[in-house]
Amino acid sequence: MDKEVRFSDLELLQMLKNGSALAYTIIYNRYFETLYIHALQKLNDKEEAKDIIHELFTQIWKKRTEIEITGGLKAYLYTAVKNKILDFIAHQQVENKYINSLQSFIDQGICITDHKIREKQLTELIDNGIQQLPNKMREIFEMSRKQNLTHREIAVKLNISEQTVKTQVKNALKVLRTKLGTMLFLSL
Repeated sequence: MDKEVRFSDLELLQMLKNGSALAYTIIYNRYFETLYIHALQKLNDKEEAKDIIHELFTQIWKKRTEIEITGGLKAYLYTAVKNKILDFIAHQQVENKYINSLQSFIDQGICITDHKIREKQLTELIDNGIQQLPNKMREIFEMSRKQNLTHREIAVKLNISEQTVKTQVKNALKVLRTKLGTMLFLSL
């Protein structure tokens, strides 16, 4: 323990650059706790704070021969922790945006699929309702709605009065509303 105290940070750095595991251990023991508390205050997450500090010390050991510290060791370590915290927060924000975007896409995809299924079911119900209309009424209604012919054009084609066409379309709509209302209620 006395040995640890008598080494200055500058001496420890020089020893570390020369590959001293003892210097690394002393630096770790000297600064881990304060760096951990600093990271914990910023992150409010014990595990993430520990991970960041452990990652920092792992990086220090791996790059021990390349480390160039112009200020003090303590300042270097605090700056390194601050940068790692900022990287972590930025990564979390990107991750959250991605998750939100993905969730939005999934929700929208489900919504679109649901709408398409309901639209198909409704179309089938309408088509079934139209098929159940009396023949002449169905023919007039389909000419009006599917072929987009005017009442006059239908009357001329079928050699009937325009008023008859109008009445048949009106009656067809009334029958379909009644049938579809019941069918929609039963299908939901």
